[in-house]
Amino acid sequence: MAVNLAFAATGTTQRATTSRQMVAPGARRLEGLIGNTPLLAFQRMTAHLPANVQIYAKAEWTNPGGSVKDRAALNIIMTAEREGKLRPGMTLVDSTSGNTGIAYAMLGAARGIKVKLFLPSNVSPERIAILRAYGVELVFTDPLEGSDGAIRAVRDLVAREPDAYFYADQYSNPANWQAHYQTTGVEIWEQTGGAVTHFVAGLGTSGTLMGTGRRLKDYNPAIQVISLQPDSPFHGLEGLKHMPTAIKPGIYDEKLADRNLDISTEDSYAMAKRLAREEGLMVGISAATAMVGALKVAEEVAARGEPAMIVTLFPDGAAKYLSSHSDIYGARSA
Repeated sequence: MAVNLAFAATGTTQRATTSRQMVAPGARRLEGLIGNTPLLAFQRMTAHLPANVQIYAKAEWTNPGGSVKDRAALNIIMTAEREGKLRPGMTLVDSTSGNTGIAYAMLGAARGIKVKLFLPSNVSPERIAILRAYGVELVFTDPLEGSDGAIRAVRDLVAREPDAYFYADQYSNPANWQAHYQTTGVEIWEQTGGAVTHFVAGLGTSGTLMGTGRRLKDYNPAIQVISLQPDSPFHGLEGLKHMPTAIKPGIYDEKLADRNLDISTEDSYAMAKRLAREEGLMVGISAATAMVGALKVAEEVAARGEPAMIVTLFPDGAAKYLSSHSDIYGARSA
């Protein structure tokens, strides 16, 4: 099935439009590198499962901005430009825990868009360094208020100066989940040959689960969509929300998932180390959470004697967490 997204055409060959602009055949602009991420298989961590129960994960750190958030950020920007909501001279503003901000910053630099971001002051030093390298304006909020504090702060700014800013509002903007409906879900269906039986993903903005889940349900309503979230309001799972106590994203539909699993911070941290040591995969904390959930589903299905193809998504790699979470990965020097 063709991917019908505003940015899909950017993946095509760019032909010379003037005598000064010569582009090599097959070359792509930055936007054309987003999506079509590989599907990972596992060997050691799934060795105890029967052959007819399989787990796969999308390696989203292969996007140019290093995370799954490139998908949503690009669609948010291009949709806003197309609809006249993001006009020349305006500044894109949003709250972020890091990855979406990096995607905005990268795309803003490439497209000549000013970017201003609100983020908790306890985000990893690597993320802050990357954002500053792109030249965006940063406003730090109370770390004890987490992502919700950043949301409140950016809403206050936009209310005071509505004409100066385009509020991307990743938590309520339908272009977020639509990016996954039109790309991520399509890719999973095609990469598995339509054999996927379960889709497992964490809840942050909820865009990944909402969009991918809807697309897969459209292909086959029998596919089980399973959401993951922290098991407590006080947790260490960056990028994920404990929905019962958080500001619920406007795009979140609690009825979409067939089931929700609560995942502990401790289990996710242990899984991050296991994935590095047993599979050679250095992944972020939310990716480790995804693997905890996928493995739990796989073991339950196997215990019932049923076949399954479980697909999850690894939102990013570990590079942006090593300084703040070196103890998790066993990377702290003696």
